[in-house]
Amino acid sequence: MKKITIIGTGYVGLVTGAGISEFGHDVTCVDINKDKIKKLNLGKIPIYEPELETLVKRNKSKDRLKFSSDIIKAIKTAEIIFIAVGTPQGENNDSDLTAVENVAKLIGENLNKYKIICTKSTVPVGTGKKIENIIKLASSSILFDYVSNPEFLREGAAVKDFLIPDRIVIGSRSKKAFEIMQEVYRPLYLNETPIVSTSIETAEMIKYASNAFLALKISYINEIANLCDLVGADVNVVSKAMGQDGRISSKFLHPGPGFGGSCFPKDTIALANAGKQNNFRMNTVEAAIKTNNEQKLRMVSKLKLLLNNNLKNKTITVLGLAFKPETNDIRDAAAAIIIPKLIESGAIINTYDPVAMENFKLLKLNINYFNNWQDASRDADALILLTEWNEFRGIDLLELKLLLKTPIVLDTKNILSIKKLKSLEFNYDNVGRKTVN
Repeated sequence: MKKITIIGTGYVGLVTGAGISEFGHDVTCVDINKDKIKKLNLGKIPIYEPELETLVKRNKSKDRLKFSSDIIKAIKTAEIIFIAVGTPQGENNDSDLTAVENVAKLIGENLNKYKIICTKSTVPVGTGKKIENIIKLASSSILFDYVSNPEFLREGAAVKDFLIPDRIVIGSRSKKAFEIMQEVYRPLYLNETPIVSTSIETAEMIKYASNAFLALKISYINEIANLCDLVGADVNVVSKAMGQDGRISSKFLHPGPGFGGSCFPKDTIALANAGKQNNFRMNTVEAAIKTNNEQKLRMVSKLKLLLNNNLKNKTITVLGLAFKPETNDIRDAAAAIIIPKLIESGAIINTYDPVAMENFKLLKLNINYFNNWQDASRDADALILLTEWNEFRGIDLLELKLLLKTPIVLDTKNILSIKKLKSLEFNYDNVGRKTVN
């Protein structure tokens, strides 16, 4: 059993702390936000993530998982310290490393014995060297080892991804540090989870390269879907056939209104910017970013066409505010881009999302919130579906038609039955399946 401190109780830090405590280690999650720590100690989870509350409660009850705002004490008592603070996109498109650098300095000032300093936060290539230098300058010659251990967590499936990962990446300059980190993940190692031992810089690059590639797949299938609209092909059949090729796989080949969330938009921009800083253009990554931005605006154009290019004083129902199902994260969500554009065109917005409405209210947009899709749809001129919650997959289309003032639907996630939409004489559109019989 290792004594481990996680600095930062955001999405990554909380899932990591709960997951590592599940492996039997003594974990303390710390944060400067005392109110958040107080709520966590009361059992209140600040994010919506399936299975996370159960995991936290189980390990708290076994005294393996603790929450504290005493960061200095947690640093001094730890054998391994995970840095899991935010790295938001900065003004110049670089990752803002202010929080990471502040934590590194604090660690250096409070080193009292050998420790492993491990970064979970997503950071640009070369950040590891910066952190090492900051700690060395701030410390009194106490030895330490630095490790890059990037996370690959999908929001909505993060607990499963942590406990049953595809691989563990450990970047280090020290054999000792690698072996200790391997021991941290011993239950996964015994289950034959691949553990990739590599350099710090390579580990940092693996994270960005992985996210950017998945973003590329999404932008690619969205462009294919847009062309399918024009030529009369069915993108669902196209993507399914593509996915049956083992070289391609079916994952992330689902067309829609564009990717969002805390990772893909920020990480693709940071990777493209890293290329520019090294006098190298990441042409495919830059194209994926451009395509993604245009895709969200394309959904606005589709809706306008359904309403004869007149949105003024039209009531539009928007179903889905989170960037994906099973999360309340609205960062770079399609709704956060599309709704303001609809408002600019004079539309009145009614909206509903199972879990993301409280977060969306923080954007302070002049829109109407409802507690179910039926009330949100009543007497609306059109409906646009932006998130593929299971609740929306089961919408009774006859009931929907009776609720709407005019039966106009834009299904940007391709989850509604085209056959039923046609039989009920909806005026509808989707992404890449417009002329499907």
